[in-house]
Amino acid sequence: MDRRHGTMAADGRSMRPEPRVLVVAGSDSSGGAGIARDVEVLAGLGVRASLAVTAVTAQTNERVVAVEPIPPVLVMAQMEAALEAGPVGAIKIGMLGIRGTVEAVASVLRKHAHIPVVLDPVLVSSSGGRLLERDGVAALKQDLLPLCRLVMPNWLELAALTDAEPARSEEEALDQGNLLLAGGCGALLIKGGHAPDGEKSIDILLRRGHAPVRFEARRLDRKMRGTGCALASSIAARLARGLPLENSVALGKRTVYGLLRGSDVTGA
Repeated sequence: MDRRHGTMAADGRSMRPEPRVLVVAGSDSSGGAGIARDVEVLAGLGVRASLAVTAVTAQTNERVVAVEPIPPVLVMAQMEAALEAGPVGAIKIGMLGIRGTVEAVASVLRKHAHIPVVLDPVLVSSSGGRLLERDGVAALKQDLLPLCRLVMPNWLELAALTDAEPARSEEEALDQGNLLLAGGCGALLIKGGHAPDGEKSIDILLRRGHAPVRFEARRLDRKMRGTGCALASSIAARLARGLPLENSVALGKRTVYGLLRGSDVTGA
């Protein structure tokens, strides 16, 4: 059997296809974030990665040196080729860079509405460099958010997406999150890494018609670039295996906590 579409048991019977996630994101020359982090996490979870590179960046751990967007038509061609090559269980989207790429990605997703999409709305890098043009944010809200199963902003990104000042409390963050839900996105995971300091890191899952679900972990006294990439890829990996959204988020948070503690990324 062609291994792009599945595996063959020893007795010749067809087995379930290997889970595969299409990663649509930028490169990071330091290896700390972007596609490098996505592939690392997916491989650790036993999930194959297909790639559509949106931009090439020159970065250190402290700053963004240069960014070169890939032409949107080529991003679209990469996605379509990856989807043609074999079954994709989920799509993880990270850095998009420019409005044209946002629109190109959205055009492909509309043709594959059955595939769950996890969007990490990368607006600025951890070192402060802008990674999505300002007019691209408007396109992200209008064209892309309604196509996503899960959108994962931190508190700073949440403020940018709602044209508001950064939330000063969890209540304000929830109000901003509900504004985005009303705009059409399927579900929202408000990441607590940029929340006011506390003993716990709390992520909150918002869905229309459901009470908010809180995912708590002890806040660790260490920093690591690419945690948003890792969390989004971890969740996409579980969705690709057919797990429900809430379970996927819980397991994804556990994976990232393990990374921060310095353990490997393997797990259920």
